[in-house]
This record gives sequence, C-alpha cells and structure tokens, in this order.
Amino acid sequence: MRRHKFIATVAATIAAAFTIAACGGSDSTTAAGTVDLSSSPTQATLAADVSAGLPQGSEPATIDPAEFTTNVDNPYFPMSPGSRWVYRETDTAGADEKVVVKVLDKTKTIANGVEAVVVRDVLTENGEVREATNDWYAQDSSGNIWYFGEATAEYKNGKVTTRAGSFEAGVNGAEAGIAVPGNPEPGMTYRQEYDKGNAEDQGAVVTVGDEQVQVPYGFYDKGVLMTRDLVPLEPKVQELKFYAPGVGQLLSVHLDGTGGRAELVDYTPGK
Repeated sequence: MRRHKFIATVAATIAAAFTIAACGGSDSTTAAGTVDLSSSPTQATLAADVSAGLPQGSEPATIDPAEFTTNVDNPYFPMSPGSRWVYRETDTAGADEKVVVKVLDKTKTIANGVEAVVVRDVLTENGEVREATNDWYAQDSSGNIWYFGEATAEYKNGKVTTRAGSFEAGVNGAEAGIAVPGNPEPGMTYRQEYDKGNAEDQGAVVTVGDEQVQVPYGFYDKGVLMTRDLVPLEPKVQELKFYAPGVGQLLSVHLDGTGGRAELVDYTPGK
C-alpha cells in the first residue's frame, strides 16, 4: 500500500478535524493524533467492541478463502474492472505528481489461497513513471476490503531502481490487513498491512458522515468517511483520508509537517 504524499480545498469542518487530530483536541486523541484506548475503560471497551473481528498488530489473521470474493462492492472503494481514479499529489517541497489508480480485469491467487483483485497504481512526474505498483484486494462476507500485499517498483530514467516494499500475505510471515472496513464506525481500529520491518501500517475510523470535502472532481457532504493512518515504522507519519460512497478516496492529507496532499481530479466507474 504505497504511502502517497497526498490535496484539496476542504470545508471548515475538515479543517477543524485536522486540528483535533493533530493537537489532541478531544478526549479520544492524544497530542500525537493517535487513538487513545487507555484513557477510560468505557472508551477502551467501545473501541474493542467496534473493532471486533478486525486484525490488529502482528496477530495472525484467520483466512478462509471461501469467505472472500473479487466482487468488491464496498461503497467506499468500489472495484469493478475498469474503475479509474486520477489524483494530483503535491507537497511543500514543490512536488507535483500524477497518480492513476486502475482496477484491472485480472486476479491473483495469493499464497494463502485467496483470489484477489489486481489494482494498478502508477505515479508519474513530468510524464515520467517514478513508481508502479500492483496491489491485491479482496472483500470478505462482512463487506470488509482486505489488502493482501503488493508488487512494487521504483524507476529512474526508465529503469527499475528498487522493488523494496513488495510483500505477499502468507509469505515469510506477512499478514493481510484491512483497507476499508465494511461497516465503519468511529473508534474502530485495524491493521492495514503487516510485513515485519517493511510494512506495519495501522488505521482508525475517525468520523462517518460528519465531513465536507471539495476536490476538483466535486463536492461531497453525504456519508463521507474520514480515517487516520499511522505508521509505527515511521512514528512521525500520520495521514487523514476521506472517502465518498460510490466514488472512493477523495483526499489524503499528511499531518506530519510535509504538507503532502492528494486530491481526486477524475473518476471513471468500471463496468
């Protein structure tokens, strides 16, 4: 799951949410913006309840291939073949990149036996490919979209410079995680991916239906999902993501000082 340097103009409610997430302006966050599950037994119990059944940390996931499908219809990341999202990524260092994410009409059988959808993610700068990744997803019977790994490559002058970051669930201890929960609720936490020392990202649902987002592709104020990503391997990295039902990810914003943001420029539904 490539760590995008993700932009957009957002409504005042979102700006307020950024402040809360970054400064611990509510009793459910810490100053570092992480979910605090220990502040009270009630909060800890609530978080455990809404997160029940979702993988956490490095714990092994119980995977039954029969429970998964490549018909991914979770409204927050609909993956019918041919679906295509175009993002513009910027940051305070002057980066201005284009990312095209497309659901391919092909699948991959993961080492743990799950058949997964292949999603191609290509980053270009000034028309030159800098990074290309095949991500693997499948949906379980509860509507959770699971992430099973990636094959990634970085390029310079048209040549591959590294494939670091590639991993596959079920190989060398790597575990699948959750990309998008099936029934997101505030306080829900989950592992996004786990490959020890390589990919250990975690996610949490912050709000559902409370945000307004304006991006070049449109304005959204109904049912917007806001999540927070944390990267234990890079403690300073935090990222807020916003999803619209029927479209997918609209916006991603880093809270770690880089100013990295990405905004949805175009979306084409699949067949």
